[in-house]
Amino acid sequence: MKIELENVLPSDIEKKSFEIIESELPHPIDEKLAPIIKRVVHTTADFDYVDSLYFSENILDIAFDALRSGATIVTDTNMARSGINKKALEKLGCKVECYMSDDDVAKQAKADGTTRATASVDKAGRLEGPVIFACGNAPTALVRIVELMEEGKIAPAFVVGVPVGFVNVVPAKEMIIESGVPCIVARGRKGGSNVAAAIINALMYMITVRE
Repeated sequence: MKIELENVLPSDIEKKSFEIIESELPHPIDEKLAPIIKRVVHTTADFDYVDSLYFSENILDIAFDALRSGATIVTDTNMARSGINKKALEKLGCKVECYMSDDDVAKQAKADGTTRATASVDKAGRLEGPVIFACGNAPTALVRIVELMEEGKIAPAFVVGVPVGFVNVVPAKEMIIESGVPCIVARGRKGGSNVAAAIINALMYMITVRE
């Protein structure tokens, strides 16, 4: 059996991929949100995200304001942290943090009988300036965000809530939506650190390409 491959230059692979995505979209999508949706599809090769991604009202304006203000992006995995484009961060004066491996977070989680993701959100609550949460793994992080918001202890600029999995994932995402915090959420079980990073990158590219 002979397998034929397309002759595509490395520099053209992404462009070709987005052309394929555009041609295979199951239905028209909002042009303003298209860069985010397409990048998530590009990252996952999964067209389910065309319909499962939820965007709260005015999320683009809110997200752009936060990123232009030099926000700190807090991820719930080092994988998501690594996947966020550092050049785009630098252009916007933003930074990205992940506290999951910090010794103080591990000690706090053990002392409180909680997860490291929960303790990480508590630590992030002490940050100054606008804070963006990008969660692709831990539903407990989303739950803690809502709890601290209800207690008046944090006010995130916005939340990317895309944990993947089976236990408490769906209700945690719905909690974020119902909380009223500006958010982008992948409803259902699908998601992941790569999706969280893709969404943040798409938002940053939408700014840096224009400016």
